[in-house]
Amino acid sequence: MRNQATFQFLSISDNEAFARMVVAAFVAPYDPTIGELTDIKTVVSEAVTNAIIHGYEGRSDEWVYLSLNMDQNVLSIEVRDKGLGMKNIEEAMQPLFTTKPEMERSGMGFTIMEHFMDEVNVTSDVSEGTTIRMIKHLATVQAGAH
Repeated sequence: MRNQATFQFLSISDNEAFARMVVAAFVAPYDPTIGELTDIKTVVSEAVTNAIIHGYEGRSDEWVYLSLNMDQNVLSIEVRDKGLGMKNIEEAMQPLFTTKPEMERSGMGFTIMEHFMDEVNVTSDVSEGTTIRMIKHLATVQAGAH
């Protein structure tokens, strides 16, 4: 069974909750465990928040792009922005690294994504934006079995 969905929404913090609900609704038919669902919603929150706060520096008139793909038991999530981009991805992915300490950012976003997902791939170009691709292998998949 294969399914896909793509969304775009404005870069406002309220839409972080929207993105969580969208991904939860998308994966619900595949009967994820509570733990899997929590992990998925958490990583989407982290990625969308990164796009809004770091990619667009809080500007509310830009777009965040969310793409979801389910193929068998493999969920792929892509969160993309067309913001500032990163000069050093490796540094940005280090635990506790943050460019916004004044906002009390923990610097754990990428660490959380890597812990909760099976694969995390980040690409970024300065002044072009950042794309975060994440993969999660679900334990069981029920959708399409009816």
